[in-house]
Amino acid sequence: MMSYLKKYWYWCLLAPVFMMGEITMDLLQPDFMANIVDNGVLKHNMPLILSMGLRMILLVMFGGVCGFLSGWASNIAGQNFGNDLRKDLFSKIMNLSFQQTDKISTGSLVTRLSNDVTQVQNMVMLAVRGLVRSSIMFIGGIFMLYMQSPKFALIAILALPFVILSVWFFMRKASPMFTAVQQKIDGINNIMQENIAGARVVKAYVKEDYELGRFESANGELCDVNLRVQSLLAFMGPCMNIILNLCVVAIILIGGITVKNNGGITTGEIMAAITYIAMILMSVMFMANIFQTFTRAKASAERINEVLSCGHIIRSGDVSESHSQGGEIEFRNVCFAYPDSGKRSVLENINLKIHSGETLAILGATGSGKSTLVNLIPRFYDVTSGEVLLDGINVKEYDLKHLRDKISIVLQKAELYSRSIEENIKWGKKDATPWEIKEAAQIAQADNFICAAPNGYYTPVSEGGHSLSGGQKQRISIARALLKKAEILIFDDSTSALDLKTEANLYKALNEKFPETTKIIIAQRIASVRGADRIVVMDNGKITACGTHDELLETSEIYKDIYYSQLKKE
Repeated sequence: MMSYLKKYWYWCLLAPVFMMGEITMDLLQPDFMANIVDNGVLKHNMPLILSMGLRMILLVMFGGVCGFLSGWASNIAGQNFGNDLRKDLFSKIMNLSFQQTDKISTGSLVTRLSNDVTQVQNMVMLAVRGLVRSSIMFIGGIFMLYMQSPKFALIAILALPFVILSVWFFMRKASPMFTAVQQKIDGINNIMQENIAGARVVKAYVKEDYELGRFESANGELCDVNLRVQSLLAFMGPCMNIILNLCVVAIILIGGITVKNNGGITTGEIMAAITYIAMILMSVMFMANIFQTFTRAKASAERINEVLSCGHIIRSGDVSESHSQGGEIEFRNVCFAYPDSGKRSVLENINLKIHSGETLAILGATGSGKSTLVNLIPRFYDVTSGEVLLDGINVKEYDLKHLRDKISIVLQKAELYSRSIEENIKWGKKDATPWEIKEAAQIAQADNFICAAPNGYYTPVSEGGHSLSGGQKQRISIARALLKKAEILIFDDSTSALDLKTEANLYKALNEKFPETTKIIIAQRIASVRGADRIVVMDNGKITACGTHDELLETSEIYKDIYYSQLKKE
């Protein structure tokens, strides 16, 4: 991740430079105070007290300015680092394949994008200042202490092994707990995401108490892990204070004996030595806090790198245009099994050719492989064996953006965004004119209810489209797909919430306005597919029959069963 800091190297350099100025001023203060005590207070020299006091004030002000500039530079470096990292991580998440996002939960991705990036960002901001601060304070403190008395410096050096051993012990114990904390945050985010997205289901089944129990359990686990971490780290402070106080006692004892024996140590120098020993040990404690932040950030960085280092399972090809511009699709001996499904085939030996401009319907029971089949065309997944051809070219050879630009797909679950109806329809074509938007809505049978809305096409849509009915959401999604004017149009059971009359008007308008567009319609209702040029019947991942409505009534037992169960009684 250091590559993200390269472009901000000058801010990373300025922060420690200014910090050196602040720490230098801090290191000079005890020596000035010793001079005031020995030559001013004890000798009743008021002019010296005033002059030295004024110098100290000026030095403190200068150190404060340096500290402000150091914080300013480190914040610029840290915030820009976090900004770049978060953008790259989000871009990576957007380009992960379905196989990869299925493996990493949504809650975990949210945690990595927010909390984990923040942890690493804080580490960077602390590192560019804190490492320099603690290092200079430690080395400078020992040097100044040695200048006061070599005996005092020896006390600090003898105390260091105990300090380092304590820090090492606590950090070693705390390190695995930080990873556990982030995993518990993943669990909470997963529960929140599921319950916010599925709030209507929770209320419909009166499961508020049950979900509250799940959240309380996950939150309790997070609290327990955090308490263990913080309890462990809470012991580190008292241990450091014990060592610090023992050092102070040793300095007072040795200093007192030296003064008594006229060893050349003054009262002011003993006071300065106590301040310096405190600075030295505080610098070590500060370094321990940095290590704590590093340990926490290391766990977060590993989780971020896990996403950033994900290879491209769906690799883009280099074909950006095809010789035949018609939307012809062919499946050749296609077999497919979902990753991590134990190699259980969802599709077996599919051979099917869909002609340009043809309307092909796919019918079958739930789980027969209908949606999986069409998901192979825009390469949401890649075939396990065989090949899918678009205009005579294997879809794997196409540039992914170009391939998906040729296809408009409408899913059964309509995905709408928190913006106006117009902006939702324009999602697939940002430069669409108002007339194009209205025309797409008219074909999708959505114009009437949109115009009846309070602000027409500018009516805002609530998060997830919850302010609209299921049929309204589907029709807006269809209008969005139509506006794109792609060569291939796929309806994946996306008219299930429409009444038969509205659905019939939609398909009639589609055939009139998009006669050359290849249309694939997945549906459960015979009424939705009977007007298609051909109907494919699928069962257990295989094509069992293909033909027109009348042909299938004669040749396909599965189609006849569906037909009689749905329409004969009517």
